[in-house]
Amino acid sequence: MKTKIAVLVSGGGTNLQALIDAQGKVLNSGEIALVVSNNAGAYALERAKKAGIPTAVVLKKECGSQEAFEGKLKAVLTEYGIEVIILAGFMTILSEKFTSSYPRRILNVHPSLIPSFCGEGYYGLRVHEAALRYGVKVTGATVHFVNEIPDGGEIIAQKAVYIEPGDTPEILQRRVMEQAEWVLLPQAAETVCAGLH
Repeated sequence: MKTKIAVLVSGGGTNLQALIDAQGKVLNSGEIALVVSNNAGAYALERAKKAGIPTAVVLKKECGSQEAFEGKLKAVLTEYGIEVIILAGFMTILSEKFTSSYPRRILNVHPSLIPSFCGEGYYGLRVHEAALRYGVKVTGATVHFVNEIPDGGEIIAQKAVYIEPGDTPEILQRRVMEQAEWVLLPQAAETVCAGLH
């Protein structure tokens, strides 16, 4: 029996695509059973549909509060028998009440080497802008368990990426995705899913 994974997305879903492509190769102990988005227009939903993966949309504004939103999210996850949750560009901070329901079962990928350039306000291009502004020579990606502190959970895996002369935040973002995020996330998902059997 494979571990049932839900991937939570808000946007384009490049990390979701990396996970879909890894199924049956790197990711063998788990399978993506559901993709949930908090954005009805997320391209990630199209990626899921193309791969034949069920999708759901849960909108905070329709739920009225964070608590109601998380309640609905939980109900959807329970309906699909989800055991592991992967946040792949999910632009909503989850409360302690939610994260504590899935201890060591929620993974996130962050586009830096935690503890650098992480925490509240550090997401997307902002992370790479900060790395370049600071002048670090090495950045990368981190996959970690999710708790109530943004980017504060136990680290599962990290991969370094060198900063090159002439890097812009966009170029660096692409290289970190290709060399680190898309490699690490399926490996970390496999590690966590394999550990549950």
